[in-house]
Amino acid sequence: MISQTIGLPLARRIALAAQGFGARRPPVPGSAHLRRTLERLHLHQIDSVNVLSRAHYLPAFSRLGAYDRGDLDRLAWGPKRQRGLFEYWAHEASLLPFALQPSLRWRMAKADRGEAGWVRMRAYAGERRAEAMALLDRIRGEGPLAAADFEAHQGQSGWWEWSDVKSALEWLFWAGHITTATRRGGFERVYDLPERVLPAEILAQPTPAVAEAHRALIARAATAHGIATDAELRDYFRLSPEEARPAILSLAEEGVLIPVSVPGWRHAWLHRDARQPRRIEARALLVPFDPLIWERDRTERLFGFRYRIEIYVPAEKRVHGYYVLPFLLGDRLVARVDLKADRQASRLLVQAVHFEPDAPGDAQDALVVELDDMARWLGLEGVTMPGRS
Repeated sequence: MISQTIGLPLARRIALAAQGFGARRPPVPGSAHLRRTLERLHLHQIDSVNVLSRAHYLPAFSRLGAYDRGDLDRLAWGPKRQRGLFEYWAHEASLLPFALQPSLRWRMAKADRGEAGWVRMRAYAGERRAEAMALLDRIRGEGPLAAADFEAHQGQSGWWEWSDVKSALEWLFWAGHITTATRRGGFERVYDLPERVLPAEILAQPTPAVAEAHRALIARAATAHGIATDAELRDYFRLSPEEARPAILSLAEEGVLIPVSVPGWRHAWLHRDARQPRRIEARALLVPFDPLIWERDRTERLFGFRYRIEIYVPAEKRVHGYYVLPFLLGDRLVARVDLKADRQASRLLVQAVHFEPDAPGDAQDALVVELDDMARWLGLEGVTMPGRS
Protein backbone atom coordinates (compact mmCIF):
# COMPACT_ATOMS: atom_id res chain seq x y z
CA MET A 1 0.00 0.00 0.00
CA ILE A 2 1.34 3.44 -0.97
CA SER A 3 1.82 5.46 2.21
CA GLN A 4 2.41 8.96 0.86
CA THR A 5 2.81 11.12 -2.20
CA ILE A 6 6.13 12.89 -2.70
CA GLY A 7 6.31 15.81 -5.09
CA LEU A 8 9.09 16.06 -7.63
CA PRO A 9 10.99 18.91 -5.89
CA LEU A 10 11.23 16.88 -2.67
CA ALA A 11 12.16 13.71 -4.60
CA ARG A 12 14.98 15.67 -6.21
CA ARG A 13 16.25 16.90 -2.83
CA ILE A 14 16.05 13.40 -1.37
CA ALA A 15 18.10 12.02 -4.27
CA LEU A 16 20.72 14.76 -3.96
CA ALA A 17 21.07 14.34 -0.19
CA ALA A 18 21.44 10.56 -0.56
CA GLN A 19 24.24 11.16 -3.04
CA GLY A 20 26.12 13.43 -0.65
CA PHE A 21 25.14 16.83 -2.01
CA GLY A 22 23.98 19.71 0.13
CA ALA A 23 26.48 19.40 2.96
CA ARG A 24 29.18 22.02 3.24
CA ARG A 25 32.43 20.87 1.64
CA PRO A 26 35.24 20.33 4.14
CA PRO A 27 37.96 23.05 4.08
CA VAL A 28 40.66 20.40 3.61
CA PRO A 29 39.20 17.07 2.46
CA GLY A 30 41.16 14.19 3.94
CA SER A 31 41.22 10.43 3.48
CA ALA A 32 38.44 9.99 6.06
CA HIS A 33 36.15 12.24 4.00
CA LEU A 34 37.01 10.24 0.90
CA ARG A 35 36.25 6.93 2.61
CA ARG A 36 32.87 8.21 3.79
CA THR A 37 32.02 9.34 0.26
CA LEU A 38 32.96 5.94 -1.13
CA GLU A 39 30.89 4.21 1.54
CA ARG A 40 27.92 6.43 0.66
CA LEU A 41 28.11 5.82 -3.10
CA HIS A 42 29.33 2.19 -2.79
CA LEU A 43 31.31 2.41 -6.02
CA HIS A 44 33.17 4.69 -8.39
CA GLN A 45 32.78 3.73 -12.05
CA ILE A 46 36.07 3.38 -13.96
CA ASP A 47 36.43 4.75 -17.46
CA SER A 48 39.58 5.12 -19.54
CA VAL A 49 38.70 8.47 -21.17
CA ASN A 50 41.25 10.99 -19.90
CA VAL A 51 40.34 14.17 -21.79
CA LEU A 52 39.71 15.87 -18.42
CA SER A 53 40.53 13.39 -15.67
CA ARG A 54 39.80 9.70 -15.43
CA ALA A 55 36.17 9.27 -14.40
CA HIS A 56 36.70 7.55 -11.06
CA TYR A 57 38.40 10.65 -9.61
CA LEU A 58 35.55 13.07 -10.33
CA PRO A 59 32.61 11.96 -8.13
CA ALA A 60 34.59 12.59 -4.94
CA PHE A 61 35.70 16.01 -6.21
CA SER A 62 32.09 16.90 -7.04
CA ARG A 63 31.11 16.23 -3.42
CA LEU A 64 34.25 17.14 -1.44
CA GLY A 65 36.15 19.66 -3.51
CA ALA A 66 39.92 19.51 -3.86
CA TYR A 67 40.77 16.21 -2.20
CA ASP A 68 44.12 14.49 -2.75
CA ARG A 69 43.80 12.10 -5.69
CA GLY A 70 46.73 10.19 -4.23
CA ASP A 71 44.40 9.12 -1.42
CA LEU A 72 42.16 7.39 -3.95
CA ASP A 73 45.17 5.82 -5.69
CA ARG A 74 46.38 4.40 -2.39
CA LEU A 75 42.95 3.04 -1.52
CA ALA A 76 42.62 1.43 -4.94
CA TRP A 77 46.13 0.33 -5.91
CA GLY A 78 48.50 1.15 -3.05
CA PRO A 79 50.33 -1.19 -0.68
CA LYS A 80 48.05 -3.88 0.71
CA ARG A 81 47.95 -2.37 4.19
CA GLN A 82 46.65 0.94 2.76
CA ARG A 83 43.99 -0.47 0.48
CA GLY A 84 40.27 -0.22 0.96
CA LEU A 85 38.97 -0.79 -2.59
CA PHE A 86 39.01 -3.53 -5.21
CA GLU A 87 38.05 -3.63 -8.88
CA TYR A 88 35.16 -5.61 -10.23
CA TRP A 89 32.13 -5.43 -12.52
CA ALA A 90 29.37 -3.76 -10.50
CA HIS A 91 27.54 -0.99 -12.38
CA GLU A 92 30.25 -1.21 -15.01
CA ALA A 93 33.95 -1.69 -14.26
CA SER A 94 34.11 -0.17 -10.79
CA LEU A 95 36.13 0.51 -7.67
CA LEU A 96 34.27 -0.88 -4.66
CA PRO A 97 34.86 -1.08 -0.89
CA PHE A 98 36.23 -4.46 0.22
CA ALA A 99 33.04 -5.12 2.20
CA LEU A 100 31.12 -5.62 -1.05
CA GLN A 101 33.27 -8.49 -2.29
CA PRO A 102 31.24 -11.32 -0.69
CA SER A 103 28.01 -9.91 -2.14
CA LEU A 104 29.44 -10.14 -5.66
CA ARG A 105 30.73 -13.72 -5.51
CA TRP A 106 27.50 -14.98 -7.10
CA ARG A 107 28.39 -12.97 -10.22
CA MET A 108 31.90 -14.45 -10.19
CA ALA A 109 30.39 -17.92 -9.93
CA LYS A 110 28.11 -17.20 -12.91
CA ALA A 111 31.13 -16.11 -14.95
CA ASP A 112 33.01 -19.22 -13.86
CA ARG A 113 30.15 -21.28 -15.29
CA GLY A 114 30.18 -19.27 -18.52
CA GLU A 115 26.87 -17.54 -17.73
CA ALA A 116 28.15 -13.96 -17.32
CA GLY A 117 30.68 -11.70 -18.98
CA TRP A 118 31.34 -10.76 -22.59
CA VAL A 119 30.43 -13.47 -25.08
CA ARG A 120 33.96 -13.64 -26.45
CA MET A 121 35.24 -14.66 -23.01
CA ARG A 122 32.78 -17.41 -22.21
CA ALA A 123 34.63 -20.12 -24.12
CA TYR A 124 37.27 -19.99 -21.38
CA ALA A 125 34.73 -21.30 -18.89
CA GLY A 126 34.37 -24.44 -21.02
CA GLU A 127 36.33 -25.85 -23.92
CA ARG A 128 39.22 -23.38 -23.58
CA ARG A 129 39.39 -23.43 -19.79
CA ALA A 130 42.82 -25.10 -19.75
CA GLU A 131 44.31 -22.12 -21.62
CA ALA A 132 43.03 -19.71 -18.98
CA MET A 133 44.22 -21.93 -16.15
CA ALA A 134 47.70 -21.95 -17.66
CA LEU A 135 47.76 -18.14 -17.46
CA LEU A 136 46.53 -18.35 -13.87
CA ASP A 137 49.40 -20.72 -13.06
CA ARG A 138 51.90 -18.22 -14.46
CA ILE A 139 50.50 -15.43 -12.31
CA ARG A 140 50.54 -17.71 -9.30
CA GLY A 141 54.18 -18.56 -9.91
CA GLU A 142 55.59 -15.28 -11.27
CA GLY A 143 53.52 -12.67 -9.44
CA PRO A 144 51.49 -9.77 -10.88
CA LEU A 145 51.31 -9.73 -14.69
CA ALA A 146 49.58 -7.63 -17.34
CA ALA A 147 48.39 -8.88 -20.71
CA ALA A 148 51.46 -7.31 -22.31
CA ASP A 149 53.72 -9.51 -20.16
CA PHE A 150 52.56 -12.60 -22.04
CA GLU A 151 54.47 -13.10 -25.28
CA ALA A 152 51.32 -14.07 -27.22
CA HIS A 153 49.80 -10.64 -26.56
CA GLN A 154 52.72 -8.48 -27.69
CA GLY A 155 51.74 -5.72 -30.12
CA GLN A 156 47.99 -6.01 -29.58
CA SER A 157 45.94 -3.38 -27.83
CA GLY A 158 42.47 -1.93 -27.65
CA TRP A 159 39.04 -3.54 -27.30
CA TRP A 160 38.69 -4.62 -30.91
CA GLU A 161 42.18 -6.11 -30.97
CA TRP A 162 41.82 -8.22 -27.84
CA SER A 163 44.12 -11.20 -28.09
CA ASP A 164 43.25 -14.64 -26.80
CA VAL A 165 45.47 -13.88 -23.81
CA LYS A 166 43.55 -10.70 -22.95
CA SER A 167 40.20 -12.45 -23.36
CA ALA A 168 41.29 -15.30 -21.10
CA LEU A 169 42.63 -12.90 -18.47
CA GLU A 170 39.39 -10.93 -18.48
CA TRP A 171 37.40 -14.13 -18.02
CA LEU A 172 39.62 -15.03 -15.06
CA PHE A 173 38.92 -11.54 -13.70
CA TRP A 174 35.13 -11.83 -14.16
CA ALA A 175 35.20 -15.28 -12.55
CA GLY A 176 37.11 -14.03 -9.50
CA HIS A 177 40.22 -16.13 -10.06
CA ILE A 178 42.32 -12.96 -10.35
CA THR A 179 41.86 -9.31 -9.48
CA THR A 180 43.64 -6.04 -10.22
CA ALA A 181 46.94 -5.62 -8.42
CA THR A 182 47.65 -2.17 -9.84
CA ARG A 183 47.42 -0.04 -12.98
CA ARG A 184 50.47 1.03 -14.93
CA GLY A 185 51.50 3.12 -17.92
CA GLY A 186 48.45 3.94 -19.98
CA PHE A 187 46.11 2.65 -17.27
CA GLU A 188 46.91 -0.98 -18.08
CA ARG A 189 45.44 -3.49 -15.65
CA VAL A 190 47.97 -5.69 -13.85
CA TYR A 191 46.49 -8.92 -12.49
CA ASP A 192 47.24 -10.93 -9.37
CA LEU A 193 45.64 -13.54 -7.14
CA PRO A 194 42.87 -12.24 -4.84
CA GLU A 195 44.65 -13.59 -1.76
CA ARG A 196 47.64 -11.37 -2.53
CA VAL A 197 45.47 -8.26 -2.93
CA LEU A 198 42.37 -8.54 -0.75
CA PRO A 199 42.46 -8.76 3.07
CA ALA A 200 42.34 -12.29 4.48
CA GLU A 201 39.39 -11.37 6.70
CA ILE A 202 37.32 -10.44 3.63
CA LEU A 203 38.13 -13.63 1.77
CA ALA A 204 37.36 -15.63 4.92
CA GLN A 205 33.82 -14.28 5.14
CA PRO A 206 31.18 -16.86 4.20
CA THR A 207 29.62 -16.52 0.78
CA PRO A 208 26.04 -15.36 1.18
CA ALA A 209 23.20 -17.17 -0.52
CA VAL A 210 22.47 -15.68 -3.93
CA ALA A 211 19.12 -14.23 -2.84
CA GLU A 212 20.72 -12.63 0.22
CA ALA A 213 23.49 -11.13 -1.93
CA HIS A 214 20.90 -9.61 -4.26
CA ARG A 215 19.07 -8.23 -1.23
CA ALA A 216 22.27 -6.65 0.12
CA LEU A 217 22.99 -5.00 -3.23
CA ILE A 218 19.47 -3.63 -3.60
CA ALA A 219 19.65 -2.28 -0.04
CA ARG A 220 22.86 -0.43 -0.88
CA ALA A 221 21.37 0.89 -4.10
CA ALA A 222 18.41 2.18 -2.11
CA THR A 223 20.59 4.09 0.35
CA ALA A 224 22.57 5.59 -2.55
CA HIS A 225 19.38 6.72 -4.31
CA GLY A 226 17.21 7.72 -1.36
CA ILE A 227 14.18 7.42 -3.60
CA ALA A 228 14.01 5.29 -6.75
CA THR A 229 11.99 3.09 -9.06
CA ASP A 230 12.40 -0.67 -9.41
CA ALA A 231 14.46 -0.18 -12.57
CA GLU A 232 16.80 2.33 -10.92
CA LEU A 233 17.38 0.10 -7.89
CA ARG A 234 18.41 -2.84 -10.03
CA ASP A 235 20.48 -0.71 -12.43
CA TYR A 236 22.89 0.45 -9.72
CA PHE A 237 24.57 -2.98 -9.58
CA ARG A 238 23.23 -4.21 -12.94
CA LEU A 239 20.81 -6.82 -11.62
CA SER A 240 18.17 -8.37 -13.85
CA PRO A 241 14.46 -7.91 -13.07
CA GLU A 242 14.31 -11.55 -11.99
CA GLU A 243 17.22 -11.04 -9.59
CA ALA A 244 16.06 -7.71 -8.21
CA ARG A 245 12.30 -8.10 -7.74
CA PRO A 246 12.36 -10.65 -4.88
CA ALA A 247 14.99 -8.56 -3.10
CA ILE A 248 12.90 -5.39 -3.44
CA LEU A 249 9.79 -7.13 -2.12
CA SER A 250 11.73 -8.62 0.79
CA LEU A 251 13.10 -5.22 1.79
CA ALA A 252 9.63 -3.71 1.46
CA GLU A 253 8.15 -6.39 3.70
CA GLU A 254 10.80 -5.59 6.29
CA GLY A 255 10.04 -1.87 6.06
CA VAL A 256 13.43 -0.86 4.64
CA LEU A 257 11.74 0.26 1.42
CA ILE A 258 8.54 2.27 1.68
CA PRO A 259 6.23 2.45 -1.37
CA VAL A 260 5.48 6.05 -2.31
CA SER A 261 3.82 7.88 -5.17
CA VAL A 262 5.85 10.36 -7.23
CA PRO A 263 4.04 12.03 -10.15
CA GLY A 264 5.18 10.43 -13.41
CA TRP A 265 7.07 7.55 -11.71
CA ARG A 266 6.24 3.87 -11.63
CA HIS A 267 6.78 1.74 -8.50
CA ALA A 268 8.66 4.34 -6.49
CA TRP A 269 10.38 3.38 -3.24
CA LEU A 270 11.67 5.58 -0.44
CA HIS A 271 14.44 4.26 1.81
CA ARG A 272 13.25 4.47 5.40
CA ASP A 273 16.41 6.34 6.46
CA ALA A 274 16.47 8.79 3.54
CA ARG A 275 16.86 12.44 4.51
CA GLN A 276 14.15 14.78 3.30
CA PRO A 277 15.82 18.20 3.34
CA ARG A 278 13.86 21.39 2.79
CA ARG A 279 16.70 22.94 0.83
CA ILE A 280 19.82 21.80 -1.02
CA GLU A 281 22.74 24.12 -1.61
CA ALA A 282 25.16 22.44 -4.00
CA ARG A 283 27.65 23.48 -6.67
CA ALA A 284 29.30 20.76 -8.71
CA LEU A 285 30.41 19.69 -12.17
CA LEU A 286 29.34 16.08 -12.77
CA VAL A 287 31.33 13.59 -14.80
CA PRO A 288 29.14 11.63 -17.29
CA PHE A 289 29.66 8.49 -15.17
CA ASP A 290 28.62 10.04 -11.86
CA PRO A 291 25.99 7.87 -10.12
CA LEU A 292 23.70 10.87 -9.74
CA ILE A 293 23.24 11.09 -13.51
CA TRP A 294 24.43 7.85 -15.11
CA GLU A 295 20.84 6.57 -15.44
CA ARG A 296 19.72 9.06 -18.09
CA ASP A 297 15.97 8.48 -17.76
CA ARG A 298 16.20 9.15 -14.01
CA THR A 299 18.18 12.31 -14.71
CA GLU A 300 15.47 13.52 -17.07
CA ARG A 301 12.64 12.74 -14.64
CA LEU A 302 14.39 14.27 -11.63
CA PHE A 303 15.81 17.39 -13.25
CA GLY A 304 13.94 17.85 -16.53
CA PHE A 305 17.38 17.57 -18.13
CA ARG A 306 17.86 15.36 -21.19
CA TYR A 307 21.49 14.33 -21.19
CA ARG A 308 23.44 12.17 -23.60
CA ILE A 309 27.19 11.67 -23.84
CA GLU A 310 28.46 12.55 -27.32
CA ILE A 311 31.97 11.07 -27.32
CA TYR A 312 31.01 8.57 -30.01
CA VAL A 313 28.96 11.04 -32.07
CA PRO A 314 30.73 12.46 -35.16
CA ALA A 315 31.99 15.97 -34.40
CA GLU A 316 29.70 17.65 -36.91
CA LYS A 317 26.64 16.04 -35.31
CA ARG A 318 27.40 16.90 -31.69
CA VAL A 319 24.96 19.25 -29.99
CA HIS A 320 26.81 20.22 -26.81
CA GLY A 321 30.38 18.93 -27.21
CA TYR A 322 32.75 16.00 -26.81
CA TYR A 323 33.10 15.59 -23.02
CA VAL A 324 30.21 17.47 -21.47
CA LEU A 325 29.69 17.79 -17.72
CA PRO A 326 26.32 18.90 -16.35
CA PHE A 327 26.60 21.72 -13.81
CA LEU A 328 24.62 21.32 -10.59
CA LEU A 329 23.66 24.51 -8.76
CA GLY A 330 21.35 24.36 -5.78
CA ASP A 331 19.05 21.45 -6.58
CA ARG A 332 18.97 21.94 -10.36
CA LEU A 333 21.12 21.06 -13.35
CA VAL A 334 21.59 24.48 -14.91
CA ALA A 335 24.26 24.10 -17.64
CA ARG A 336 26.32 21.77 -19.82
CA VAL A 337 30.05 22.42 -19.97
CA ASP A 338 32.38 20.85 -22.55
CA LEU A 339 35.76 20.54 -20.82
CA LYS A 340 39.28 19.47 -21.70
CA ALA A 341 42.50 19.55 -19.69
CA ASP A 342 45.29 20.98 -21.86
CA ARG A 343 48.15 19.61 -19.80
CA GLN A 344 50.87 20.93 -22.08
CA ALA A 345 49.64 24.53 -21.73
CA SER A 346 48.49 23.93 -18.13
CA ARG A 347 44.98 25.23 -18.88
CA LEU A 348 41.49 23.95 -18.27
CA LEU A 349 39.79 24.54 -21.62
CA VAL A 350 36.09 25.37 -21.59
CA GLN A 351 35.21 24.53 -25.15
CA ALA A 352 31.51 25.37 -24.85
CA VAL A 353 28.93 26.32 -22.23
CA HIS A 354 25.20 25.84 -22.71
CA PHE A 355 22.97 27.23 -19.94
CA GLU A 356 19.48 25.87 -19.44
CA PRO A 357 16.65 28.32 -20.24
CA ASP A 358 15.69 28.54 -16.56
CA ALA A 359 19.24 28.87 -15.21
CA PRO A 360 19.37 31.44 -12.37
CA GLY A 361 21.13 34.76 -12.86
CA ASP A 362 24.09 33.77 -10.70
CA ALA A 363 24.76 30.52 -12.61
CA GLN A 364 27.61 31.90 -14.71
CA ASP A 365 29.47 33.38 -11.72
CA ALA A 366 29.02 30.13 -9.77
CA LEU A 367 30.32 28.15 -12.74
CA VAL A 368 33.45 30.33 -12.95
CA VAL A 369 34.20 29.64 -9.29
CA GLU A 370 33.76 25.90 -9.76
CA LEU A 371 35.96 25.87 -12.87
CA ASP A 372 38.72 27.71 -10.99
CA ASP A 373 38.50 25.17 -8.19
CA MET A 374 38.66 22.28 -10.66
CA ALA A 375 41.67 23.74 -12.49
CA ARG A 376 43.62 24.09 -9.23
CA TRP A 377 42.66 20.54 -8.21
CA LEU A 378 43.92 19.22 -11.56
CA GLY A 379 47.21 21.09 -11.12
CA LEU A 380 46.48 23.46 -14.01
CA GLU A 381 47.46 27.12 -13.93
CA GLY A 382 44.17 28.59 -15.12
CA VAL A 383 40.94 28.40 -17.09
CA THR A 384 40.41 29.41 -20.72
CA MET A 385 36.74 30.16 -21.45
CA PRO A 386 34.86 31.24 -24.55
CA GLY A 387 33.41 34.74 -24.59
CA ARG A 388 30.73 35.24 -21.97
CA SER A 389 27.15 35.52 -23.09
